[in-house]
Amino acid sequence: MGRINILDSSTSNKIAAGEVVERPSSVVKELVENSIDAEAKNIIIEIGEGGEKFINIIDDGSGIHPDDIEKAFSPHATSKISKIEDIYSIKTMGFRGEALASVAAVSKLTLKSRTRDFNFGKEIKISGGKVEKISEAASNVGTSICVSDIFYNVPARQKFLKSPQRETASISDIISRLALVNSDISFKYINNGKTVMTTYGTGSMKETIRSIYGRSIYENIIPFEKVSDIASVYGFIGNSEISRGSRNNQSIFVNKRYIKNKSITAAVENAFKSFLTINKFPFFILCLDIYPEFIDVNVHPTKSELKFRDDRYIYKLVFDAVHEALRQYLFKSFNKEDTSSESMPKTIVQIPIDLKSESNGNINEISSNNNYSHYISENNKENTNIHPKAEYTANNVNLNKENYLVTEKTNKTANYEISKTEGVPKFPSLNIIGQFHKTYIIAEYNDTLYMIDQHAAHEKILFEKFKKSILEKHVVSQLLLSPLVVELTPEDFAYYNDFKEIFENTGFKIEIFGDNTITIREVPVILGKPNLKNLFMDILDNLKNMGTGEKDAVKYNSIATQACKAAIKANDPLSDIEMKSLIEELRYIEDPFTCPHGRPTIIKMDLYDIEKKFKRIQ
Repeated sequence: MGRINILDSSTSNKIAAGEVVERPSSVVKELVENSIDAEAKNIIIEIGEGGEKFINIIDDGSGIHPDDIEKAFSPHATSKISKIEDIYSIKTMGFRGEALASVAAVSKLTLKSRTRDFNFGKEIKISGGKVEKISEAASNVGTSICVSDIFYNVPARQKFLKSPQRETASISDIISRLALVNSDISFKYINNGKTVMTTYGTGSMKETIRSIYGRSIYENIIPFEKVSDIASVYGFIGNSEISRGSRNNQSIFVNKRYIKNKSITAAVENAFKSFLTINKFPFFILCLDIYPEFIDVNVHPTKSELKFRDDRYIYKLVFDAVHEALRQYLFKSFNKEDTSSESMPKTIVQIPIDLKSESNGNINEISSNNNYSHYISENNKENTNIHPKAEYTANNVNLNKENYLVTEKTNKTANYEISKTEGVPKFPSLNIIGQFHKTYIIAEYNDTLYMIDQHAAHEKILFEKFKKSILEKHVVSQLLLSPLVVELTPEDFAYYNDFKEIFENTGFKIEIFGDNTITIREVPVILGKPNLKNLFMDILDNLKNMGTGEKDAVKYNSIATQACKAAIKANDPLSDIEMKSLIEELRYIEDPFTCPHGRPTIIKMDLYDIEKKFKRIQ
């Protein structure tokens, strides 16, 4: 081992900054929390190029005393605590005294601040941790800080920053969380000169939820609240309509501090599942107010984790609060539906001609195809009516019951043929015996018995066709009769901008329709008649979880997998011709033996295995 060296302050500050300042969103979080601690009522956040170019934060808080301007950027300098005992009664967001010093060490920074006791403010300029200038300056009461060129002096950290869109999404996320729990503060968030989000400081969390998440979320949330001797919990949980495929829309705040805690998350999700069984994660915003002595917030420099003195107590408190709120909500909903069905007079209403398109198909076709009408009605809860010129195919589950091959002919008009792919068959032509449990196709060849999962088989057929059409850039789209308008959060909107090309290449035609709002005009033909909004959000969640490092082909696979939801379902009765056509197509695809999720599509047993089970042979 070499001799021990004592690092100079510049080097040690840059190393320490790595614990607090991971990316531009870390800077925004720390500086906005300082504004909140300064009792600001209006906070303006402006960023450029994902925060890498600049971050401006302006507040009308108490400001910094002129004599403390330079001192504020010294390591471990803070106005929140003065002795070690204060750590056990923290009531502010910050207390470690590391944020400003860390930010200044890896950026170029200018801060101006003024308190009410002075008629002028003071300005300080710092570059890479070195003070370049301190002077008097005109300033409003409060603090304004501009941070630019983050990590300009730490190239190793700078190259690990993600795309501007991804960094913007991360900043949007943290601002949304801070705005939710501080509903008495007005937040204005500007990205590249465009106002992205505004909250009005009304003190109503529900109104703040509407400003951030939009009307759809606002109309589908349920309040909950419970108080105990040492803590109180309150907030909102979404019903099953707004559940998502990821936990991105889950927020936990302890004494207004945004944290991540597996125990609390499990408590909410278990209470939710006890009433509403759904294979998605619920939306919730949970606020826990607890005496400071019952928690330890000094666990991690980012303060995103904390410890409870009694985890089980907190788990039960949260579970009971959510459980009771959901029970009352479902009870009221049931009684409301029951009384409304009895008291409301039954009248015959003439439906306007324009609304007949909501049936999504020819009425005669639906009535003559009762076995498939449940699919049409169940999957058309949103305004996703298809333009009359767009033709449906056998790939969209709505198989023509009279003859599967008829749809093969009509399909050619859309240049999306369902006829077997030219190539080598992967298994022999089978003789159809029948259908078991309306789910499995039973077939034979020589002395071998085959069982084919009709849903898994059709999934794989659709998956390979869609994936191939994407890679060859021959995706056929269908025009929606009524374009679907989707409100996104600032975070989701930033992610969409990052993945815009992915959606375009897979057959979606999407246009910007105002702030954080998009309109979907065309979708891939293969999707059939989906619940389009939920499908779009599921695809977006999957892409977000993949990250920017994944290759486009992997992302296309993800969308193709989502498209396979249009496959034939279990319990769908099929005719002999339909089963034969399905198996013939399966024979010629690239990999017919597993579905996109890895489950087997075909199971076979030869005569020897069958006779052995019947003890005919030993």
